[in-house]
Amino acid sequence: MSPVELVEEAQEPAEASTFSLADLLAESAAALTARPTRTLLTALGTILGVAALVTTIGLAKTAGNQIISRFDELEATRVLVRPEERQQGRNSVVVNVIPFDAGDRLRRLNGVVAAGTKSDVEIEGLARSVPVVDPLGLNEFQIKVVAASPGLFDAVRATLETGRFFDHGHNDRGDNVVVLGPGAANRLNITRLDNSPAIFIGEQTFAVVGVLRDVEREPDLLNAIIVTDGFARDRLGLLGPGEVHIETDIGATELIGSQAGIALAPDAPDQLRVSLPPSPRGVRSSVQGDIDALFLILGGVSLLVGAIGIANVTLVSVLERTGEIGLRRALGATRMHIASQFLFESATLGALAGLIGTSLGILAVVTVSFFRTWTPVLDPWLPFAAPLAGAFIGLLAGTYPAWKAGATEPVTALRSGT
Repeated sequence: MSPVELVEEAQEPAEASTFSLADLLAESAAALTARPTRTLLTALGTILGVAALVTTIGLAKTAGNQIISRFDELEATRVLVRPEERQQGRNSVVVNVIPFDAGDRLRRLNGVVAAGTKSDVEIEGLARSVPVVDPLGLNEFQIKVVAASPGLFDAVRATLETGRFFDHGHNDRGDNVVVLGPGAANRLNITRLDNSPAIFIGEQTFAVVGVLRDVEREPDLLNAIIVTDGFARDRLGLLGPGEVHIETDIGATELIGSQAGIALAPDAPDQLRVSLPPSPRGVRSSVQGDIDALFLILGGVSLLVGAIGIANVTLVSVLERTGEIGLRRALGATRMHIASQFLFESATLGALAGLIGTSLGILAVVTVSFFRTWTPVLDPWLPFAAPLAGAFIGLLAGTYPAWKAGATEPVTALRSGT
């Protein structure tokens, strides 16, 4: 019987189609497993796309959690107090009402972990590490000098490379002792303290008792020479600390902010400006939103590449199977049967690729978190939604090829097919 006769016979009234769901599953499975290598390569684009999407969403969530945790630990526990500037005529006047025992007063408040004062001071002369003044000035440096109370080091989370911090005894006596930031120590060539090194600022001599390693807050201390408040008060005429740094327990900043002014200047709390950290909720939402948007764009692009790959190969498959499509149509398969088979094939391919990609993405998030000593964080819906997204991408990518297959005329397919 010729192809045309088959078509004419197929066009005669016939029994209702018996193409069941089981037949659809069997035919789709046979088509997908007929060329396993090509099926794998077709799915590879979607696998990588879904894996990239899961990885980027997971890492965004994990990194965002680390950033927010770091913010909560560092910034959300910081309170800064400075004298308020007041306008007198055309000039701004600062009346310093911060007492030198500000740290002691604040530590009596419930919720204060550490508190200390910090002031920028000026000492005439350049800093050097040798007693001999070089006429050419090659061994002298202009280095920032900061006066601090002993409590400042804990308030700014300073750590030592060597030596110790000066204590309340040094501060009360106004001793000539200093702690050096690592930048200042490097310029002055101070690398060890077992030989009791001293530095010179102008005509003043100071014993170096410690060298900082790092400061989590107030990074300007890393390049400074830090003297005691007592020395600055007795020898440099410092009338009062320039600012107070307070570290609080998490959640206590607003309470301490409302009490700090009264504790430091009960007769004039309005002459102090208290700076509190921004709301952690606002920062959390902003940071998380920015990170999620960035990584979602990257993951979406990767997923689009996979979808294009499925659409490409499905369309090629339609062209290669033109003869098969024509024969099925001639034997009674409807347009819907042909389209459904190709749609099911592409959706199944997308779902399998999504499942594999999800597994690889989760593995990547856990691996990166392990090496970065992070706690991996994944949305609970992600492992279930990603395979569904793969199936949807496959379904979407196969829509046009399935329509094209279903629209193929039996006579044309049989004449041109193999």
